[in-house]
Amino acid sequence: MFTHEDLSRLQAQSLKMQGFIRQQTYSPEREKTLRRFSSWEVAELIFKVNQSTMRGRLAADPSLPQGYVEEDGRQRWYTLEEINELRRRLKVSRKSLMPTRPAGKRAIRAAIANFKGGAGKSTVALHFAHAAALDGYRVLCVDFDPQATLSHSMGLSDVAEEFTVWGIMARDLINETERMNAATRGAESGSALPQRRLPSSITDMGLADLRVADFIKPTNWPTIDIIPSCANAAFVEFASAQYRHLNPEWSFFAAVSRYLDALPADAYDMIIFDCPPAIGYQSMNAVFAADVLYIPSGPGYWEYDSTTSFIGQLAEALEDLSAFNGVVPAGTSNLPKVFHDIRFLLTRFEAGNELHRAMREAFEKVFGDRLTQNPIEMTRAVEQSGRFLSSIYETDYRDMTRETWRRARSSFDNAYEEFRGHLLEAWGNLEDET
Repeated sequence: MFTHEDLSRLQAQSLKMQGFIRQQTYSPEREKTLRRFSSWEVAELIFKVNQSTMRGRLAADPSLPQGYVEEDGRQRWYTLEEINELRRRLKVSRKSLMPTRPAGKRAIRAAIANFKGGAGKSTVALHFAHAAALDGYRVLCVDFDPQATLSHSMGLSDVAEEFTVWGIMARDLINETERMNAATRGAESGSALPQRRLPSSITDMGLADLRVADFIKPTNWPTIDIIPSCANAAFVEFASAQYRHLNPEWSFFAAVSRYLDALPADAYDMIIFDCPPAIGYQSMNAVFAADVLYIPSGPGYWEYDSTTSFIGQLAEALEDLSAFNGVVPAGTSNLPKVFHDIRFLLTRFEAGNELHRAMREAFEKVFGDRLTQNPIEMTRAVEQSGRFLSSIYETDYRDMTRETWRRARSSFDNAYEEFRGHLLEAWGNLEDET
């Protein structure tokens, strides 16, 4: 016979192993650090210029970051901060190396979502965030998944639950309830209207005093921040049901959207959501706040079946929310929920696998141009980076054959560039910030 005490004991044993794995994976201080990037990577893979052109520019202007030079003098290595300074100061053929960003727009928001566990949501979110950072964008990741895979991969492990999406939702409940009560008090007949009361177990947590920035944590990438998750964040699904009864007029599904609306429009360029493998309060908050919906799926029949179920149930959930009609209270989104783009992305794809090719044709036949053209291929380098809680961009190509590393990176590069193109088009359709 087993009880919750046995589960707690097993978790404690597992946490010890987690600590051991991180100690082997991260720095001796058990903190994840970002490697330097070689001048070859910077020139050809990041800036996409000839190496000789870059060497010439560096020689002509000694004030530019010169990087760390290997003892044999053959290779220079740059931090991401140095890469971004080069990006700001260099022009090639009179063209800026700065990334494209529509003027007057807030950050574009993309949700990586699907029912299926193992579809690659966290892997896609991690790689797209890292690729965008190397592209020069400032990225905010939001980890909605209680498994916290993205948070762990970003180097965050000791996260208090009040600083997760759960904290944002509870804070929103407090603020929205107070706003409603203030509106009631301000009405002519306010004395006759009931005040909404929340229990002290919620109001005494101090969440109402937290600033917007308090939920955002830095990562080992200087231009990537994250709103992390933790195992206890699974409690949000139970708590949110209770919260709705405490204030039935609270539009819980717009809590994260309202939070993101409070960020300065120019604080970030891209906001990427990693969603849990379920349709619930957290995933619906992510979907409701998103401008673009990216749906990854493995190339098998069961993954296709799960994806079909996911979009059907998501459609039903959004239809139910549309019954509210009008504008979300204190938010900027209208109902029914509108996405500027929806795309399907195949992951773990093997071009030499006949079944995978057949399923890709099936996806394309059903979803047409909604299916992205560049699937993410399954390679040994991808498997290896996943085992070490890292992206292919964090993996040093000297740790394997360069061809193996290049193949894996090329797959993610192509998928990211297509992702960026879709986001830029959707970005241009966002309303201007006033």
